[in-house]
Amino acid sequence: MKAAPFAYVRPSSLPDAIAELASTGGGGKVIAGGQSLVPVLAMRLARPETLVDITSVPELDRIGTAGGYLEIGATVRQRRVERDPVSAAVPLLGMALPWVGHRELRSRGTVCGSLAHADPAAELPAVACCLNAELTVTGPGGARRVPAREFFSGAMTTALGADDILTAVRFPVAGTGEGFGFAEIARRHGDFALAGVVARVRVRGAETDAELTGFGVSDRPVTRSVSGELGAALRGGDVSRALAGPLTAVAEELVDTDGDAHASRDYRRRLFRTLAVRELTKAYERARRSAGEVDS
Repeated sequence: MKAAPFAYVRPSSLPDAIAELASTGGGGKVIAGGQSLVPVLAMRLARPETLVDITSVPELDRIGTAGGYLEIGATVRQRRVERDPVSAAVPLLGMALPWVGHRELRSRGTVCGSLAHADPAAELPAVACCLNAELTVTGPGGARRVPAREFFSGAMTTALGADDILTAVRFPVAGTGEGFGFAEIARRHGDFALAGVVARVRVRGAETDAELTGFGVSDRPVTRSVSGELGAALRGGDVSRALAGPLTAVAEELVDTDGDAHASRDYRRRLFRTLAVRELTKAYERARRSAGEVDS
């Protein structure tokens, strides 16, 4: 199919882009990379009256670290983030990005575009939620920052208003004593995940904090503290074996998506538990190395 007819504008400044979007009266859509939006248009699942192309807005094409955050503008391509050395400050991005679609898609798709699209099986929204990244939302009333865990409200549904543009995202840089894990299972590489896990562990002396985010298992990324489960497992000797029971209960809690032609709910729960045990264990070991508790 072909997209329904629409008007197209390409403003060269952020105020102009916001004004153009506001002038549509809710009938506009923002496009940057278009890797999520264009297929939706082609299937006529969306019929915007106007596309507001923000790729000519220079202030949105930026990536850099400041104040303990890696900030990525709305038009920065995923492939650029994947290859830029500055991205090493956020190890989870390096773990997750190779799993986002295919290289050709990442060469056009943007980080902020994936976040705004809010597919519940997508990798970058899960990374943002695990790190509780800050998303900068700009509209006619100015800019505001929204924590990632408050940004996603359902499948393809976010805190963005009809006149808002997601102009940047800020990921906290990794600190000493932090370790991370990422894994997903898909039918083919590049497909959306049947189930995926993002793990973050922080070791500070005798204290250990841990969080898991699941994706592909609910209508949005779901995040839960598992500090208690990891702490109990550490007292039990074999961490992976000790985590299996508690994380089975976590999987029962977090995986609530209905079964489909690709996988049942119970199968996704088993996938989630297996991945969670493995990646949480890896994240803990990486956190210990970062804290200097074990040899590299």
